[in-house]
Amino acid sequence: MALLRDWGLTLGRLAGRPAAQVQKDSGDPDVGRVRAAAAAADWSTVRAVLEGRPESEDRTELLWAVGDTAGVERWIAGVLEAEPEAALPRLVAGIRHISWGWEARTGARAKDVSRDQFEVFHARLRQAEQWLYEVAEREPQWTSPWYALQITGRGLQVGQTVARRRFDATVRRDRHHLGAHQQQLQQVCDKWGGSHEEMHAFARESAFGAPGGTLLGQLVAIAHIEEWLSLDDGPDAVHMRRADVKTSLREAAEHSIRHPDFVRRGAWNQVFNTFAMAFSLAGDRAAARECFQATDGRVTDFPWYYLNGSDPAAAYRQQRSSTGR
Repeated sequence: MALLRDWGLTLGRLAGRPAAQVQKDSGDPDVGRVRAAAAAADWSTVRAVLEGRPESEDRTELLWAVGDTAGVERWIAGVLEAEPEAALPRLVAGIRHISWGWEARTGARAKDVSRDQFEVFHARLRQAEQWLYEVAEREPQWTSPWYALQITGRGLQVGQTVARRRFDATVRRDRHHLGAHQQQLQQVCDKWGGSHEEMHAFARESAFGAPGGTLLGQLVAIAHIEEWLSLDDGPDAVHMRRADVKTSLREAAEHSIRHPDFVRRGAWNQVFNTFAMAFSLAGDRAAARECFQATDGRVTDFPWYYLNGSDPAAAYRQQRSSTGR
């Protein structure tokens, strides 16, 4: 398998295309640094990295790098005991318990998750919520606890009204927080109790309510991908290739990645990858090629894992080839 993958990369280079590989950590060295520190139970380094990235610059990826690291739930308990009034250890503990909770639940369909798994899942999310509310009380201007509460809320099924309040609390602190909008988009999806109509309306309202060059243009592409995912084989392709869907994607791209004020920072590459997938599924080869060229072979797990969960880069390469890139 490795030989086949390497041969595919070689063919790509010979064809004039950059090798496609999953980009880890958005190219941010602090993400790898904080993950290594978390794995080593090095709280002083974890704290230094997190404190070095103010809330105003969105430290979501750094927090998840810590939260997704096994074993943090063990050593963070000692930090909480040693620093009973500090907000940051509680934020880290809350984020870790969200990830740890989903580890217990697994990604299986609800019908395939046991009662014991759900009990552990919910217990860990409730503990996370306790810490996150304590963080919000100690640091009322921080965005991260409210963003994280959006995620726990969906897992605990708090309902659309409470979920919307948590989203509103997040964006009051950071109006164009991409992660918060991504979470709310999921909340209003049909699969979480919303509807396709509500999802698309939220995506367009968020994208076009933001200044030109916004990362939030991605929401329009995600919404169409979400509807595509909800459909059976055949109708899914018909949906993506509809003229109004192509128009919707182009309008969002013009307001986002094609806008002269678009800046390649933060999650910019994920946004391009999302448009690349959406345009390729829509059969808009020229627009897809433009996005693939911008990514330069740097593949993000999302959204390509929807096409190939075990090898997102393979899905990227296949769609890129279909556009003639």
